[in-house]
Formats: sequence, C-alpha cells, structure tokens
Amino acid sequence: MTVPIALTIAGSDSSGGAGIQADLKTFSALGIYGASAITALTAQNTRGVFAIHDVPPDFIAAQIDAVYSDLDVAAVKIGMLSRPGAIEAVAAALDRHRARNVVLDPVMIAGSGDRLLAADAVELLRRELIPRALVVTPNLPEAAALLDAPLAATEAQMREQGEKLLALGARAVLIKGGHAEGAESVDLLVEPNAVTRLAAARIATINTHGTGCTLSAAIAAGLAKDLDLSEAAREAKAYVTAAIAASSQLKIGQGQGPVHHFWRWW
Repeated sequence: MTVPIALTIAGSDSSGGAGIQADLKTFSALGIYGASAITALTAQNTRGVFAIHDVPPDFIAAQIDAVYSDLDVAAVKIGMLSRPGAIEAVAAALDRHRARNVVLDPVMIAGSGDRLLAADAVELLRRELIPRALVVTPNLPEAAALLDAPLAATEAQMREQGEKLLALGARAVLIKGGHAEGAESVDLLVEPNAVTRLAAARIATINTHGTGCTLSAAIAAGLAKDLDLSEAAREAKAYVTAAIAASSQLKIGQGQGPVHHFWRWW
C-alpha cells in the first residue's frame, strides 16, 4: 500500500493541541503518513505557554535530512521557527532536498497571546522562507506583522495585504479571517491571477487551540494527495471547520481547548 507522505517542521506542544502534535493528527485523519522535524519544545497547555526550549539548528537540519534521505516526501508544512538559526537551517534544507509543496504557517503568536517568534527573526522569515513557499498562511495579526501594517478590517484590506505578501515572493497567500468579526469566518486565497473566497459560518466556541496549525497541515495533506492548491485549501477549510464544530465533544483542559481532529471516527 502506497501512502502519501508529508513532513511537518514545527514546535512541539506538550498538551497535544497545536504544533507537531496537531499536524500529525491532521495528517492521520486525512489519510497521510506524517513525518516530523521538531524545531522547539514548548511547555504549554490550554491556558498558555510557560517555557520554550529551542532545538539547535544543526539538529533541526539533521532531522530533516534523515527524513528526506529515506522517505518520499510529497509536501511540507512549516510552523514554529522561533530563532534566526532555525529559519536559516530550514531554508537551506528546503533547497538541499528540492522540497515541493511547501506550506508556510508563519507562527508568531500563540492563541494565548504568548510570543513564539523572536523579533529579530521576522525579517529573516520574510526574506528566506516566504519566497520558498508554495503558499503562506498568515492570520490577520501575522499578516499585519509581516507587513508592518495595521490589522486588516475588511475583505478588501485582506486582499490588499495578500497581494503585498505576494510581492515579497510568495506564490500564493491564504489570509485567514478567524480573528475578524461577523457571522462568517472568511479566508482569502490570493494568487497572482485569482482570489478565492473561502467562507464558513462562525462557530461560537473557545475551543480553537491549534486551528492555524491544523489548517496549514490539512492544506499540505491535500497537496500530498496531488490536489491543486485551491482544492486543497477548500478541503482544508471544510475539515478544520468541522473539527472546530465538534470540539465541544472533547473536554480537554481548563482553558482554550483543542479542535477535534478525529470527529469523523470518535
């Protein structure tokens, strides 16, 4: 049996709701074999991030090299890269292995508000990783931070910021509107010659821990299955929306609980 393989390069969430753990759950739920390269260890739970231990850049590279030397990786999801050295190591590894279908989730701030990306690493992320990605998936605060711009308040402003991120070298940008207001949660997939509107009813819940990680991993899963980008984004949006809607079935932690990755089976 041949199974598509995707690699997640991200931080570890000790409570299992975000990061590497969320990515691997998403890959499994969507029929993808997941491999991983851990960039940082976090001590966190549903209430916040309490400590971060960065993995040395050479060991991040060693993990990626080990995976590529043995596995046929069809897609890559990149999440938390907290320090400049990690960004440089990952960028070099992507080039070394001619990585394809790279999904970059520019994780900068946790849902709890804790900063996950050092201030001195933002420019490096712009310069080294955005041009290497097939698609970049910032939420509204991340897009604003990457552009040194105010938070987008309308879909027109979201589109404008997506186009500015394209100008930084991204081939496509999925601007996520989960932080906006309104009855719908609207994401915009901005490509050089097209804009695709992905909308779903906004779900009233606090259980949104790991939604960004889950969405970007789901896009990588679709790309690993040879879907085109717009179809991968549509399927990912549908999957994460259902996972948020089913999150109330789980009683995990005392804060912002995780989405329900396995809602189809449990």
